[in-house]
Amino acid sequence: MKSIKTWRLLKRNSFSDGVKFGVKMKQLQFMAIMCTVMLFVVYRTTYYQYKQTEMEAKFSPFDISKESRFSSGRLKSLPRGIVQARSDLELRPLWSTSSSRKKFGVYSNRNLLAIPAGIKQKDNVDAIVRKFLPENFTVILFHYDGDVNAWRGLDWSNKAIHIAARNQTKWWFAKRFLHPDVVSNYDYIFLWDEDLGVENFDPRRYLEIVKSEGFEISQPALDPNSTEIHHKFTIRARTKKFHRRVYDLRGSVKCTNISEGPPCTGFVEGMAPVFSRSAWYCAWHLIQNDLVHGWGMDMKLGYCAQGDRTKNVGIIDSEYVVHQGIQTLGGQPPTIKSTKREEFAKRHGPAPVDLRAEIRRQSTMELQIFKKRWNEAIEQDKSWVDPFPRKQRRQKERRQDH
Repeated sequence: MKSIKTWRLLKRNSFSDGVKFGVKMKQLQFMAIMCTVMLFVVYRTTYYQYKQTEMEAKFSPFDISKESRFSSGRLKSLPRGIVQARSDLELRPLWSTSSSRKKFGVYSNRNLLAIPAGIKQKDNVDAIVRKFLPENFTVILFHYDGDVNAWRGLDWSNKAIHIAARNQTKWWFAKRFLHPDVVSNYDYIFLWDEDLGVENFDPRRYLEIVKSEGFEISQPALDPNSTEIHHKFTIRARTKKFHRRVYDLRGSVKCTNISEGPPCTGFVEGMAPVFSRSAWYCAWHLIQNDLVHGWGMDMKLGYCAQGDRTKNVGIIDSEYVVHQGIQTLGGQPPTIKSTKREEFAKRHGPAPVDLRAEIRRQSTMELQIFKKRWNEAIEQDKSWVDPFPRKQRRQKERRQDH
């Protein structure tokens, strides 16, 4: 009898232990599922916060130094909420009306067009501005001849911003008046020359392509019939909407599918560049304060493409312009033939200076200075890593040849 009772007791105990073990297993499974769900939620939240921070850094790169502004001590006397680190180029009324009060603080113009303008190019600049104003652009004219009053007769003149400084270049104006904190409210900055024909150009369609392709730096293609073309890369491809590279096996530099830099891909020319907000933040810092002609800078703009310059820099073929190559800054070259200079000097004194030749001489000198500064900066900054190292390109080309 005792053996039977003992067996029943053991059986009851083993059953009870089994039930408890099964419950514990279910609890463990439930806890494992809950941990998995929690880990997934944490991962998604962290990933979302990371992407949000990445987007904010891309579209508002000027906020990165916000904390450093306060930690520097120069703003500690102000409460943070009152500090405004940015500005814009929007015109404000001297007094507000009911309609203007509703618009206060709302930026309707999300893009900026900046042009150096001389009165001799008034008609051409007028044609350009009339293309851009209907597309909600803010327009700023840099009057390098100092003549502002002659523009007052145009119906859009009061809507534009006029800045005058005699005999100054586009890059001089841009460095001083287009600081990133001032233009940070604009998505794209068009920094154009005055001698561009825009009959076949539409700003809205242009930006649609730029945004869809993710171009941080771009320019409209140049009509093949343009008076002045410096690089094949910027010539319009008639059958394409846009292009990121050019193929050319002629000349000392071969442009192939493995080319990774200028003059084959990854750059724009200085006459009609278009920058995203982030790209302009970089490009503005690249502009040298004293090198006003900007020569050499176009070949380095790819470093401001916010990543791979072969993908983020492009030429828009479907919206193209005509580069007329009209040089008015500094005046026209003298018309006196060299054979008559001595005779002219005897009668009227020294022959007039060839201003265009002097400007070109200065530009060439600035190009050499810029190259030297770039190379010296690389040598001095030991922590800098070239995102486009030449050695890798040469190795690829060698492997391609073999």
